Amino acid sequence: MAGHSIGIRREDKYQWERRVPLIPRDVKELVEKDRLEIVAQRSHKRIFTDGEYRQLGIEVAEDLSSCPIIVGIKEIPIPVLEKRKTYVFFSHTIKGQSYNMAMLSRMLELRCTLIDYEKVTDEDGRRLIFFGNYAGLAGMIETLWALGKRLAWEGIGNPFEEIDRALDYRDLAAAREAIRMVGKRVKDEGLPEEITPLVVGFAGYGNVSRGAQEILDLLPVREISSQDLASLAKEQTALNNVLYKVVFKEENMVKRVDSRRPFDLQEYYQHPERYRGIFKRYLAHLSVLVNAIYWDTVYPRLVTKAVVKKMYEKGQPRLRVIGDISCDVEGAIECTVKATEPGDPVYVYDPVADRAISGVEGDGPVIMAVDILPAELPREASIYFSGVLKSYIPAIAQADFTGDFVTCQLPAPIKRAVIAYRGELTPEYSYLKKYL
Repeated sequence: MAGHSIGIRREDKYQWERRVPLIPRDVKELVEKDRLEIVAQRSHKRIFTDGEYRQLGIEVAEDLSSCPIIVGIKEIPIPVLEKRKTYVFFSHTIKGQSYNMAMLSRMLELRCTLIDYEKVTDEDGRRLIFFGNYAGLAGMIETLWALGKRLAWEGIGNPFEEIDRALDYRDLAAAREAIRMVGKRVKDEGLPEEITPLVVGFAGYGNVSRGAQEILDLLPVREISSQDLASLAKEQTALNNVLYKVVFKEENMVKRVDSRRPFDLQEYYQHPERYRGIFKRYLAHLSVLVNAIYWDTVYPRLVTKAVVKKMYEKGQPRLRVIGDISCDVEGAIECTVKATEPGDPVYVYDPVADRAISGVEGDGPVIMAVDILPAELPREASIYFSGVLKSYIPAIAQADFTGDFVTCQLPAPIKRAVIAYRGELTPEYSYLKKYL
């Protein structure tokens, strides 16, 4: 065997989490080609069963204590953390998230090493290990499902009622086919007058947004620019047998405080304080908003609670659903007041009471805020993720974690993702001390 043995832990943070970081086929390749020792922890709900691992000659066991390196997907419960082990997972700690600081503190106490997938990047800061566009794919399915349910509650019969949640489909292919059939009905029968023109806005244009658009584009869609929104609502010629799509980029969402100078993307990233949010000008024209942007507190919000409250003061506006795929609680979409799980994916944000009401009934926008969306397409998402991760596993397995961090022989992309090394925050993440 070359290098340390690796344990694939079962996911137990959510009952809905069925993904796996390394699928059986890729584990077999790592064992045979790189002579690694890999053990899969027993799981009764993982999308790739224990039997699928055993069939390929991979050991399945309950106890991973003999494995110095543990790989997973979601956060690891504090009681199962072990001394001096190296953990690789999505830690959700890099923003100082309060709900995970106890976990990080315990890892430091136990002298653990933490490698976070989210921070595995190239030299230009581009992420290298992620679930591709599966959050967008699942998120758009959920958003269309929510739209159908909301309109039905309002008494508006609509073709989107035929769409199920992503997790209710056998696989992604089945979901695609069902949505294509809905698209045929839209094209042949048209949409109800009450919701025409139906406009879906996408905030962002990266992987997540492209995944969401891929699903929407299974329907009859006509793309327009943000400048066309106001005139579309006034036109008598707006079509009822298509959905209108508009994709918002940064220059559509913010404006320079000093209006004498034009928008500059790099300046916005480096000096967001020089810009103010202008997204509210579009909200009245959207039927659905899909949020797929990265957001941090230094940037203006897309949607504030105050704007939503004003919109709903005069009754039901055009906006019915916000699919917050990015799911930053009270972040870019301030009325995303909590994250949801696949079994209960949506709530109505009541802007008067400032509270969430589970389901689609009530005064306010329906918010879809599932924070583990790729888990709703677990097999396809796991295959994609594992195909990317497997190329980094040999280097992690063969690394010497007994020396200091500077001389640790990890590839640069992985080294950038080491949040803690042998119980100490690494220099790049020393700022997390203030949150601990």
